[in-house]
Parts: sequence; C-alpha cells; structure tokens
Amino acid sequence: MNTTPHAAQSDRARVAIVTGASRGIGAAIAQRLAADGFAVVVNYASSPAEADALVAQLNANGGRAIAVQADVASADAVRRMFDVAEQELGKVDVLVNNAGILKTVPLADTSDALFDRTFAINVRGTFNTLREAADRMNDGGRIVNFSSTTLALNMPGYAIYNATKAAVESFTHVFAKELRGRNITVNAVAPGPIATSLFLDGKTDEQVQTFAKMPPLQRLGQPDDIASVVSFLAGADAGWVNGQVLRANGGLA
Repeated sequence: MNTTPHAAQSDRARVAIVTGASRGIGAAIAQRLAADGFAVVVNYASSPAEADALVAQLNANGGRAIAVQADVASADAVRRMFDVAEQELGKVDVLVNNAGILKTVPLADTSDALFDRTFAINVRGTFNTLREAADRMNDGGRIVNFSSTTLALNMPGYAIYNATKAAVESFTHVFAKELRGRNITVNAVAPGPIATSLFLDGKTDEQVQTFAKMPPLQRLGQPDDIASVVSFLAGADAGWVNGQVLRANGGLA
C-alpha cells in the first residue's frame, strides 16, 4: 500500500486535480505541480479556450495534463471529473480546491441569487470534491482547500464570502480527522490580496494600492506565491502538517 504521495505507483506519474485552474492562482498551481512531476487535471467551469491553452503549454513543456470541464457545485459533474481523471491519468493523489467566486456586496444588499451561487461554488463545490475524494483518493494523498485572509479582516462587503470560507476552514479541520488511518493530509491556504482578476475586478486603482500597502511586505501577492505554498503542502516535506490553515498573506493578518 502506498504511504506517501512520493511512493512508487507502478509506472505512472502522481495525479493532481486542480479546480478552477484555467487562469489566475489555479493556473499557477497547475504549472507548479506539473513542474513538480504531477500529471495534472486542469478543471474549468466555462473557459475552455484558456484551459486548453494551459494544457497545451504543460504538455509542450514535457508534462502530462488534461482539461476537464465540471461545475464543482454539481455532485454529478465532480463525479465525472474524477472518472475522467482515473481513466486518462490514474487514481488521484492530490486535490486542490481552488475554484471560487468573490463579489463584494454589503450583506443587506446581497440578492438571493448571489448568496446561493457563492455558497454553491465555494462551499458545496468543496464539499462535493472532498466527499468524492474520500472514496477515490490514494492513501498517502494530499488535499489543499482554499480559504482567504479576508476571514480575519472582517471588512465590510465580505460577509457572504467570509461565511463560505469559514465553512471551508471547518471542513478542513474536521475532514483531516475523518481520514484517520489513510495518511492523507487535509490543509487549507488562506491567501491575502493576490494580483488576479478575482481580486482586481471591480476595484479602483486607489483601492488596489491601499490593499498593496497593507501587508508589511508592501505589495500584492502574486499567483506564484500561492502556488509555492500549495507545492509545499502537496509534497513530502509537509507530511506532518495536517488540519491546518496556512495564511499566506505577507504578514497582513
């Protein structure tokens, strides 16, 4: 039986699923894990051109990657994603739950539709992949969920988003214990402000500069900053890190 993600698994590469991987932080994670030797499932919801371009790049660089469309809010779609991963690449060793949406709106102004969609992707999406991974991931695997440093800041406009990330952190702490005996670690990364469209869209230059000055390191994070943290948590050196939330935010909180 395999006991670490680096254990020999016949003649195949270790397999990683990265949700929401067609751009931004997800794409940087897919690139880093491919460089680390993983065969990568580039999951996307609605951006096939971007996902296909990333897969072509990874394969051209000597990696092994496939693009798989799946709305993580759908349990059936998540099940099919795991099916394709197993059929094309092999049983999954690493799951990175990067897919998420963020729209800052005061709680009193939040529509039912926005509330439902935010919870569907950020919470149900993580729930769906964790539940599927419980039965289908290799022993010795790694799960990396995504929270956010906004949870520690309590800024106006982030109530619904923060609520979804609080749920993800609870999943992380409990699921790590529920997988006892299988040597699977479950951790979360909580980025600070990262220079991606998810963060930048809808903000003025002044607002962006304000966020950039908040960390003691006085800059926005870059997608590669987070990809490096995920690489650590997905690798052998993090084998004793389990059930934790790593706040990768430049010292912001």
